[in-house]
Amino acid sequence: MSTFKQTYQRKAIMDYLKGNRDHPTAEDIYRAVNKGNPSISLATVYNTLNFLKKKGLVSELSVNSTKRRFDTNNTNHHHFICLSCGNVHDIEEDIGLSIPKALRDQFEILSVRIDLYGRCKGCSGKSQDLPLEGI
Repeated sequence: MSTFKQTYQRKAIMDYLKGNRDHPTAEDIYRAVNKGNPSISLATVYNTLNFLKKKGLVSELSVNSTKRRFDTNNTNHHHFICLSCGNVHDIEEDIGLSIPKALRDQFEILSVRIDLYGRCKGCSGKSQDLPLEGI
C-alpha cells in the first residue's frame, strides 16, 4: 500500500471527521475545511476519504445513487434516513434481526446493516419528502 503523507490539508479533513456523526458527503467536507484552508481541493478530500476507507477508519454509505456519505462510527450500527430533511441518524440499538439458517449455511455473513427510511421527529407531519436521489 502506498504511504500517506500527513499534510495540513489531510489533517484538516481528518480533524473535521473526528467525532463527526453527521454522515457528511465529500462536498460537505470540502465546504467545511476549505473555509479555513482555501488550498484544499475537492480531489484532496476524495483522495483522503478513499485512503481512510481502505484503512477502515471511515465507511461509505450509499443512501442514494448520486451522493456518497461517510461515516466515522466504526461500531456495528444501523441508520435512519429522513425522507424530508435528508439527515442520516445512527441507530445503536439492536434491531433483533434473525437470519434464517438456510442463509447462514449458504453464506458467511460478516455483518448486517439496516437502513430505515421515514421522517425524523422534527419533520414528522410534513408532507414534502425528498426523492431518494436528493438525500
